[in-house]
Amino acid sequence: MITAMQSSSDGLLAAAEAHVRQVATDSGSSFLWGMRLLPRPRREAMYAIYAFCREVDDIADEGGRPVEKLARLADWREEIERLYAGQPGQPTTRALLRPVEDYGLPKAEFHAVIDGMEMDAQENICAPEMETFRLYCRRVAGAVGVLSVHAFGATEPEAKALALAEGDALQFTNILRDVREDAGRGRLYLPRELLEHNGIASRDPAAVLEDARLPAACRALAVMAEERFAEAERLMSLCGRGPMRPARIMLAVYRRLLTRLQHQDWCDMSVRVSLPKAEKLWIALRNGF
Repeated sequence: MITAMQSSSDGLLAAAEAHVRQVATDSGSSFLWGMRLLPRPRREAMYAIYAFCREVDDIADEGGRPVEKLARLADWREEIERLYAGQPGQPTTRALLRPVEDYGLPKAEFHAVIDGMEMDAQENICAPEMETFRLYCRRVAGAVGVLSVHAFGATEPEAKALALAEGDALQFTNILRDVREDAGRGRLYLPRELLEHNGIASRDPAAVLEDARLPAACRALAVMAEERFAEAERLMSLCGRGPMRPARIMLAVYRRLLTRLQHQDWCDMSVRVSLPKAEKLWIALRNGF
């Protein structure tokens, strides 16, 4: 009986790990370039963290009434409680159980990610005030960064501050890359203060997208991103090189993406700026060893 129970448990874990690995690899995310350099247990932990983020993000982004989305996110909040009670019920949380135990992943950061998804699910975010903008980025990006540095094995006191700085830098860059895509969903993440400073009073994403002053507002957010990149690079120099290899790769990839966006200068929003795979590979090789 014990052997049968153990076999069943091992089978569930293997299926859970296969599930999160598939979610991560199917995404084609730039984060994969850094994950693959990790030792297997830490790599599997990152796949599970990524799958959790992907699954709750999909709830916020897909169609449906806000009340339905919030109910599903509430189910995830309960699932995180079950995870930390040692009784996960979903494949992704089963895959997270060992990383939670082995690497001390903070429960509050999983809840923070859900908090951020709830901000997206309640209503379309349109030109948030700077304080709300920073809170949103802390939840959807900073929390992921904190979970990640635990999984990487970083122990330096600067590791959390690095995670938050890099989270901001990457999220600001994502927002600058996805202005048109977000507008198509009725969203506008650029902070209200940056829009108003550049003479844009509208809160309508479609109208802002066509405003000739939009590139100036984007440039202002790019300056904020550069500041967070610089802070992340400063803190990176104070942390061990080995555990931080994935973070260093992602920082370099997104730094290059921000530079590419600045060269394009948001003049043609119909063109989505990205980096080719060969360039990402070169960056990974340059920064991963």
